[in-house]
Amino acid sequence: MRRGRRPGWAWWVSAVYVVGFAEGAGAHAYFVVTGGVDAYAYAPVAAQLLFHGLLLLDPLVVVLVVRGRPGGPLVGAVVMVADVVANWWFQWGAVVADPVAYLRPVGLSAITVFGVFVVSTALPLRRALMSRSGECAIGRRQPGGG
Repeated sequence: MRRGRRPGWAWWVSAVYVVGFAEGAGAHAYFVVTGGVDAYAYAPVAAQLLFHGLLLLDPLVVVLVVRGRPGGPLVGAVVMVADVVANWWFQWGAVVADPVAYLRPVGLSAITVFGVFVVSTALPLRRALMSRSGECAIGRRQPGGG
């Protein structure tokens, strides 16, 4: 994550992406190691498949962002939309039954806040990773760039 020609805010936003997605990958790896294939048996099958897929998708976002790839923030936004929707989908009944239990800085609330951050910063960060001359931030020509 060299600063290069990036604005300072882009470096910090990228750092938040890396920490957040690395933490997500670590959490999903922990759940699979301790719970096996059935680690997410409490969730619908589609959510289970997504959560297992996040073992690959979260590190992919980390690599793309660290390498300064303009597609990294967009992939991150798609991953977070899917993750937030899946988590709210199977936890909705519990949230309605006891909303105060979810007002803590872990779990659903943390995933939601990080998801909102990623979605709201994805396009500005993508633009910051691209230079005016059609090069990405680390200096390689983008296909079709001027």
